[in-house]
Amino acid sequence: MAKISVSLIGYNEAHNLPRCLASLRWADEVVFVDCGSTDGSAAAAAAAGARVFSRPNNPNLNVNKQFGLEQCTGDWILYLDPDEAVSPELAGELRRAAQSGADAAYLLPRRNFYFGSWLRHGGKYPDRQLRFFRAGKAAFPCVDVHERLKVDGSVGALPAPLDHYPYNTSAELLRKLDFYAARKAERAAAGRRPLSLARAARRLLVNYFLKLGFLDGAAGLASAAADLFSEALAWVKSREGERA
Repeated sequence: MAKISVSLIGYNEAHNLPRCLASLRWADEVVFVDCGSTDGSAAAAAAAGARVFSRPNNPNLNVNKQFGLEQCTGDWILYLDPDEAVSPELAGELRRAAQSGADAAYLLPRRNFYFGSWLRHGGKYPDRQLRFFRAGKAAFPCVDVHERLKVDGSVGALPAPLDHYPYNTSAELLRKLDFYAARKAERAAAGRRPLSLARAARRLLVNYFLKLGFLDGAAGLASAAADLFSEALAWVKSREGERA
């Protein structure tokens, strides 16, 4: 049997870790990189049987993500965020994919839950994520916070979902929006991705109306508003940086 490792990083994720780690009892190894948490995240991960490492909380999350991947000893590696969970169906598919070895890496469809509601529309599903790969066949370039794994080889796709719970409270929503807006402003300042309020407005119109985001009710509206607010906040932060 091919051995599967799961790698996670986290900063103050004690509220999310129990759900995530409970969904990983099938894994051969879990590696958790704690990024300066003060809420007992490291202890919670260790109590669940994870191998725990401590690192500074780097704003480019992929630096610590890559460190975590390098600590894994399995034949195959699954990268997760603490606010995600593996469905039983997906766990079985990961095992089968690791045994077949048909591709070097796999895309996973992701179900996003905002305030407990699964967003089926508005471009939020299937939200495919490149997360599962043969050891040594993928890595994070560590240039940008939103980058995907770079894969050496063919990429397949699995049908069972990965579950994502990014926003459970208003405080969590505001904290994450501020973090990612700051990263967008930094990218714009470095010339990697200019900000555009017009592009953000088009995205809202396309996702909420053309892609039927309104069918997800209040959660769909909150999702569309959050996307627009994140881009607007990044624009404000970039102007603040220019004046500093």
